[in-house]
Amino acid sequence: MPPGQDPGLPDTLAEGAAQLGCPLAPVQLAQLRSYRGLLQRASRVHNLTAIHDEAAIDTLHLLDSLALVPAIDCHLAAASETERTAPPESATPTILDVGSGAGLPGIVIAIARPHWRVACLDAVAKKMRFVQQVAIELGLTNLAAVHARAEQAPAVGAEIVVSRAFASLADFVAATRRHLRPSGVWVAMKGRVPDDEVAALPSDVTVFHVEPLRVPGLDAERCLVWMRQAA
Repeated sequence: MPPGQDPGLPDTLAEGAAQLGCPLAPVQLAQLRSYRGLLQRASRVHNLTAIHDEAAIDTLHLLDSLALVPAIDCHLAAASETERTAPPESATPTILDVGSGAGLPGIVIAIARPHWRVACLDAVAKKMRFVQQVAIELGLTNLAAVHARAEQAPAVGAEIVVSRAFASLADFVAATRRHLRPSGVWVAMKGRVPDDEVAALPSDVTVFHVEPLRVPGLDAERCLVWMRQAA
């Protein structure tokens, strides 16, 4: 049980992670709680998030971001199965989180999967300084912060480019195409299925899966829109 937690209260993060099919080790849960604390303190000065309540951060930020991890696990496993043998990069994929803000979902992904390389990219300097601070304080050697506009940053060569609250699907793809490996995919976290945004995608981008998400404690529609470059 986390230090200082009432023994009669449920451990929201641990229970939520288990419900998502993404159980976390005690050290990872401790890192998430430390990140939450850093986010709360920094937001009092730098307004990194409008959500300050601990329970709300757990549900609306941490668990919502964590819901992406099992989906990426399944995608990587399916890609390896399709290719019969896993390519070397599949063991240590590079994930690019664009428009990362305070590190969501990138920091959560880096905590949950320490063998993945995660880069958080945002055009706001104070947000990337915060992400770098979190990486140092939590010992996340797999996490990098990139301060730049997506269109101007050095190409990352990511297997997966993710966004949580970045832009429309068409703008997301246009801004990040140069960062994606030829065999890579985009995945956008959305609320309701954005049919109008899907219809506005360029002809050389294919939506190959729309995946509903159920986030523990969150009574709202959530989905992942998976896209790739057309063959």
